[in-house]
Amino acid sequence: MSIVKHAIPVATTLDLAELWSQLQDWATALGFSQIGVADIDLAHAEPGLQAWLADGCHAGMAYMAQHGLKRARPAELVPGTLRVITVRMDYLPRQTSPAWREDAWSRLADPGAAVVSVYARGRDYHKVLRSRLQRLADQLAERIGPFGHRVFCDSAPVMETELAAMSGLGWRGKHTLVLSRQAGSMSFLGELFVDLPLPLTSASSAHCGGCRACLDACPTGAIVAPYRLDARRCISYLTIEHAGAIPLELRPMLGNRIYGCDDCQLICPWNKFATPTKVPDFDVRHSLDQVSLLQLWRWDEATFLRCTEGSPIRRIGFERWRRNLAVAMGNAIAQGGAWADDLCAALQPDHLWADTDLVREHAAWARAAPSTL
Repeated sequence: MSIVKHAIPVATTLDLAELWSQLQDWATALGFSQIGVADIDLAHAEPGLQAWLADGCHAGMAYMAQHGLKRARPAELVPGTLRVITVRMDYLPRQTSPAWREDAWSRLADPGAAVVSVYARGRDYHKVLRSRLQRLADQLAERIGPFGHRVFCDSAPVMETELAAMSGLGWRGKHTLVLSRQAGSMSFLGELFVDLPLPLTSASSAHCGGCRACLDACPTGAIVAPYRLDARRCISYLTIEHAGAIPLELRPMLGNRIYGCDDCQLICPWNKFATPTKVPDFDVRHSLDQVSLLQLWRWDEATFLRCTEGSPIRRIGFERWRRNLAVAMGNAIAQGGAWADDLCAALQPDHLWADTDLVREHAAWARAAPSTL
């Protein structure tokens, strides 16, 4: 989709400073935590992107390489783009306890607990941010008339982190996520490419200093250097994007994480400032912050589809869901304890008649876990 520019330059017909003030008010009313405006010159980010792709750190995400440097060139991705409006939306559920990080570490230490990344416990953020960004664009069109724009939310080759940092939403932390002094990293990002020469907002300075807590906390060592993530070892990649068998040597490191991983965020000192969202969509569904591995293993496919409707979890499908659960159950069995016998019984071959070969292989590994880990 190309941007069609105004016949009359908007800079001659609009008070852009006043328009920017109005945009901030609209964004706040729509539930966004912060808004900024970035330039479209990302040339400084191109060498790092090329090196990351050349080293294969994108793993099986071939689409990362297919678009090449378009990711760093907004005006090539959407011709006519002059600015990128960036937004940040907090996602900690509204009922989150002040001790949420301590609670999360406790669940990770409970072998029978199923751990789903915080961001995925509510409604799919793609749907939430995209619809609200479109409403922001609609409000802007009502104010100034038709203008060229396109909405993005983790949905195209866009360097979201770089644009967010350039526009002052935060800085790129060593775990590669955007960090804010006011809100940590527990936020979603979205973008609105526009053909309006809006005033740029200032970038914020970095405040990681000498801290390397996220590197040290990563269970699989996927943060191979500050600001560099190797997806081939990342639990979020392995449990969500990766379609095949999880590498044998990494399975024990997954622990009881069945969808995503928050460890680098839980350990980050800046996340003591993370605040609950005001958006009801991110409230926890189906007790995904309290559920056990055995409870989820008992879901059939119909239950999985019903309970993940409107959730980001739905996209991985039932097979990967069962694969991930089998690995976590194997790790729990290896630790012994109250859950072990029940989990082992649930993984027996006579209970797997409806499963795929991929799930059966992971279940067999899980049953043998005490002798292999």
